[in-house]
Amino acid sequence: MKRIMRLPLVALLFLINTAVFAQDKNFHIYLAFGQSNMEGHTKFEPQDTTGVDKRFRVLEAVDCPNLGRKKGEWYTAVPPLSRCNTGLTPADYFGRTLLAGLPKNVKVGVINVAVGGCKIELFEKGTYQSYVATAPDWMMTALNAYDKNPYGRLVEMAKLAQKDGVIKGILLHQGESNTGDAQWPLKVKGVYDNLLKDLNLPPNSVPLLAGEVVGAEENGACASMNAIIATLPTVIPNAHVISSDGCAGLPDRLHFTAEGYRELGKRYGEKMLSLEASNSKGKKSKQVKQVNKKTI
Repeated sequence: MKRIMRLPLVALLFLINTAVFAQDKNFHIYLAFGQSNMEGHTKFEPQDTTGVDKRFRVLEAVDCPNLGRKKGEWYTAVPPLSRCNTGLTPADYFGRTLLAGLPKNVKVGVINVAVGGCKIELFEKGTYQSYVATAPDWMMTALNAYDKNPYGRLVEMAKLAQKDGVIKGILLHQGESNTGDAQWPLKVKGVYDNLLKDLNLPPNSVPLLAGEVVGAEENGACASMNAIIATLPTVIPNAHVISSDGCAGLPDRLHFTAEGYRELGKRYGEKMLSLEASNSKGKKSKQVKQVNKKTI
């Protein structure tokens, strides 16, 4: 009898818990990680901080008293989108481009965890400690901001975000520090697979958009890495390479100008919009086929 009495209470608790953590299907979340070009090397300009749509949000991954932001809370995505004193990133104009092409009831949120100068090994879940142990002193400020575990911080913030919305994609810009490493695609696959597993997402279910480094036409110091980046879709079926061709670079030959970041971010956004459109057509086609089967 007691067991029967408990059932309604258990059901009620389940419904309450589901309501508290209900996802807004129209809040699209994107994870961003990498090294300095994703972190934001170049200073943003006045045009980058005005007129930002309030539907474009950033989940702050660190405490930023200078910005009035706290870790784990959402804010309008006015740069900087990485840490407290970083610059413009591809994520800035990625989000703006998405919103321009999505319905007005859709919001876009980004989580940006990046460390300038790092190799992809820093995001390897099982071995990052050895990388941190030998990291140069100049990298420690960024590492300390993430409690020396950027991957762990990205997952922590992503799990928070999943209570509010739905993870729709992952943005990557990294590779300069792995130039010439033919194993880089497999290492990226390891990080990608771990992210999906830790966030309870089906394998290969989330698009990974990976940007090229400063290209040969801009005399990029690591331009040869683009040939390796191009092979990423051969190991991750849902990976897509974003061209940096024509994106202006700085004289240091490693980073993009502000205009270069704007263009590169726009390309990330346009690619994601095209993927969304393809998915939408595929779902409609599937629904039509199901209706036709029932009719027959």
